[in-house]
Amino acid sequence: MTTTTELSLETSRVINASKEALFDAWLNPEMLAKFMMPAPDMSVPEVKADARVGGRFLIVMHAGGKDLPHEGTYKTIDRSNQLAFTWESPMSPIDGSVVTLDFEDADGGTKVTLNHVRFPNEESRNNHEGGWTRILEALAGAV
Repeated sequence: MTTTTELSLETSRVINASKEALFDAWLNPEMLAKFMMPAPDMSVPEVKADARVGGRFLIVMHAGGKDLPHEGTYKTIDRSNQLAFTWESPMSPIDGSVVTLDFEDADGGTKVTLNHVRFPNEESRNNHEGGWTRILEALAGAV
């Protein structure tokens, strides 16, 4: 049987933008509101970010008439290289859920690799994989 500590996902995308622009987008509330939408019928009416190690963020996604708050604490901020934060969401209610983003130079731009660890079950992991893939697509369109 798979336990939550074993459940993780990885998705990546090459985006035609600099490492700096992509990295900074993840810490900028105005930019986060443009791309943190894991489904086409969502909006992001509220974003707050205290962009420092130990600082907190809040991203409120709105879908189906409901607000879905997503929060976390920044664990690593290594500008243009790596960003890591805890992920506290209604869809992933488990301690120790962490998202790590790595930024690497690639032909035609920057390869952004997203790793997310610890899910309550496989369905949650699979749903997040689709959501994170769409978020990376939206990021490409936002920068």
